[in-house]
Amino acid sequence: MTEQFQLFAVAAVVMGLSQTLTKERIFAPLREKLGGKDTWFGYLVSCPYCASHYVAFILVPLTGTYPIRVVVGGWVGSVLSWFLSSILVTVIAAFYRVFFWFVDESQGLVRRRQRTEEEEIATKRLVRKKVEQELPPEQRTGPRPPASH
Repeated sequence: MTEQFQLFAVAAVVMGLSQTLTKERIFAPLREKLGGKDTWFGYLVSCPYCASHYVAFILVPLTGTYPIRVVVGGWVGSVLSWFLSSILVTVIAAFYRVFFWFVDESQGLVRRRQRTEEEEIATKRLVRKKVEQELPPEQRTGPRPPASH
């Protein structure tokens, strides 16, 4: 795997994991238990951008994705390389998130349009049923055949 592909792949995974953690229903109890956006820990698991930092801090060393190398040696250089590489992965993940927001928003528009059409059809059915119930019994049988001349 080339270094550039790995960088963008890890950023995509960071974006996906942070989005899932902060927005999907499966983690809602965790977000509520930690206080949502009202507490420090709750905010960490409620904000996709914030969560992506912590996911990147974990995934960068696990995957060995260090696109930024520093000239400082020793443990200071290792920590700086890990930190700066994690920030880079987070920034790329943020661009992915913006792109996927536009995709999701366009899909949301389609779903809202479908839901509106379904609601309009259901409303028309209810109105028709109510009008039929208010009609006298002799008129409820439906349209009468035309009289012959």
